[in-house]
Order: sequence, then C-alpha cells, then structure tokens
Amino acid sequence: MKYLINRLFFLLSIVSLISCATERKTENLEDVLVKEIGETLPQEEANILPQTLEESLIEQGLVDLERYIPGIEVELKYSTEDNFFGKDVYGDLTNAFLQPVVAERLRTAQEKLVEKYPNLTLIIYDAARPLSVQQILWDNLDKPDSLKPLYVADPKLGSLHNFGVAVDLSIYDKESGQPIDMGTGFDFFGFAAYPDRELEMLASGTITKAQVANREILRSVMYSSGFTGIGSEWWHFNAFSRKEAGEKFQLIK
Repeated sequence: MKYLINRLFFLLSIVSLISCATERKTENLEDVLVKEIGETLPQEEANILPQTLEESLIEQGLVDLERYIPGIEVELKYSTEDNFFGKDVYGDLTNAFLQPVVAERLRTAQEKLVEKYPNLTLIIYDAARPLSVQQILWDNLDKPDSLKPLYVADPKLGSLHNFGVAVDLSIYDKESGQPIDMGTGFDFFGFAAYPDRELEMLASGTITKAQVANREILRSVMYSSGFTGIGSEWWHFNAFSRKEAGEKFQLIK
C-alpha cells in the first residue's frame, strides 16, 4: 500500500510539472504573438499601404500650385462631377500639380495678371494628370474608339497633361467670387469654345465681344509667360510641345 501511495504522489508530481511547463510555453507564445502582431505587423502594413495620387505626384517631383503660387485658386474639375464625364475620377486628389519649370511659368502669368488686374486671379481646372487616370477617362468615354482622340488623348501615347506640362484654367474674380464670363464653361465641346472660331461665333451672336475680351486677358498673360494655346479649347495651354515633353520628362504614373 505504501508503495502505491508513493507511486501516486510521483505521478501527480509529473502531471504538475507538465502543466507548469505548458503554461510557460503558452505564456511565451503569447509574448511572441503580442510582439509580432502588436508591433511588427502594423509597421509592415504601413510600409505597403498604397500611395495617394498626391503622394505619388510629389514623389515624382511635381509642384503643388497652391503652395507655390500666392493667391491662385484651384478647383480640379475631375475631382468633382462637374465635367463632361459627370464623374469624379481623381478621388482624394484636390490639389493641382505641374512640373517645376511649368509651375514657374504659371507663377509669372499669375503675377502679370494680378499686377494689371488686382481683383483677378487664375483658377486651375486641371493640371498634371496621372496616366492611370487618363486610362479611366479613355475607358469610360462613351464614344467609338475612332472618335475618342477628339475628346481624350489615347493613354498609349499620353497627353501633355500626362507629362505635367499642360494646364486647364480660367480667371477668377475675387470680388464676385466667380470665374469671369468666357462664353462657355470648362469642357464645353462645341465651336463656341474654339479660339479658332471666335470671329465666326461673334458674327453669329453665339459669343460676345466682352467674352472674347476676357479670353484675351487669359491668353495675354499665358502667352507672354511661355505657354501656347490650342484651337479648340480656350482654357487649355501647353508649356512644351509633345516632342519636347517626351524628351524632357517622364510620363506621370
């Protein structure tokens, strides 16, 4: 009997030791999990979070126009539904960016405008446009592929916006709190928006002399600051040709 009792105590001691060892192992495992999940994983996740469009543009060396040009207004139309697509394709991107040399030219244009018309300022509707957004515009344009280039540049080639050297803009009246009257709004696709058709549109009464005079103010400060316009959009100006842009800059992603 004494032998059996001693044997029983021995077995109980073994069970107790195994239990303590298991508790210690569990405690160590919890410590590891706290360290790995509580500290390491969030840091790893932070390192792989996707960049915002703004962070990507900054990383690619572009300049935030509102920070660089005093007093300029920005209303990115593709960050709203007020565009010919009727869709917000920029999402969280609400600031306008350009290549540094182009931003400098635009700053000169702003200074010239304010010097002559202190109550006026430039207002930016679109500037640097990532190629990923260009693809969205192309894919969602409800036109046959053969007609799409009349409205949106083919993302396979890229537009000057995709190089960060083109800007869409107008003039804003600080006293009225509204853009001045240019005869049409931004993204109006018709002859009334064509600089090349202004004489014809004037003759037909489609636009007025006052509206053309307002466009001339914009063209004057932009042309004298190193930009060129295009024949179909009064709001669009380029700082470089397509050839020059391809030689000097990378497409914006």
